[in-house]
Amino acid sequence: MSRTDAMPTGGAATISGKTKVKSEAPGKHRQEKLRAAVQGLILPASILASWQLAGTLEWISPIMLPAPSAIFMAFVDLTASGELFSHLQISVYRAALGFALGGGLGLLLGMISGLFRRAEQTVDPTLQMLRMIPHLAITPLFILWFGFGELSKILLIAKGAFFPLYVNTFLGIRNADAKLFDVARVLEFNRWKQITRLVLPSAMPNILLGLRLSLGIAWLGLVVAELMGSSEGVGYLIMDARQFSQTAIVFVGIIIFAVVGKLTDSVVRYLEKRLLRWRDSFTG
Repeated sequence: MSRTDAMPTGGAATISGKTKVKSEAPGKHRQEKLRAAVQGLILPASILASWQLAGTLEWISPIMLPAPSAIFMAFVDLTASGELFSHLQISVYRAALGFALGGGLGLLLGMISGLFRRAEQTVDPTLQMLRMIPHLAITPLFILWFGFGELSKILLIAKGAFFPLYVNTFLGIRNADAKLFDVARVLEFNRWKQITRLVLPSAMPNILLGLRLSLGIAWLGLVVAELMGSSEGVGYLIMDARQFSQTAIVFVGIIIFAVVGKLTDSVVRYLEKRLLRWRDSFTG
């Protein structure tokens, strides 16, 4: 057999070997994800099993700490009556509106302060002072100024959502490599191209981090806003159940807050993976 005749066989073997590796990669990736999911479920499953056992054997009072089965039945009853969906819809609307207002302003002012030193010197000291005021300290003022209506709740949520995006956007812009601007001057980029092609891509990791923190604090602000005085929403559901010692419903409200908060955080993490695919960062 000549050298020319031998080449296709070796090439085919190499190609088939590469194809085999590529076909095995997705399967291995799925196995790793499944293994990680199972590993993450071990601790909560153990806690729930121990909790259910303690409730069944009446080691703990059902008023103080109802069993998971009782919480699940309360969830089923609230879902079947439509009460849970109605309260959740109102809470999500308040959180979304407050986040849009506060987060949007935080992003805008963070960009302005980061891009212009004079704006930073004018705005940043005052905002940093306001950032240190806790939610519970300013809540009575919001009630006095705006009453118990929707405006006070939305503004309280917006106040919490504002600062994480403002601070992280400002830091993201200021942490941009100065050499990039030297390159931009060489390429004769105008101000708009500098912002869209240099500043924003460079600041995007910090902006997305601020988005995650802002969503989380907006959701926490919603809890404070609805607990301070409301006739609708998941916070009101918790307060009403507490007055009648319906602890299972209180736990349903708490779990709803946790699940919806986790879902919003997962959405932002998905955006991070999509928008920051160019990063070669450590994954553990």
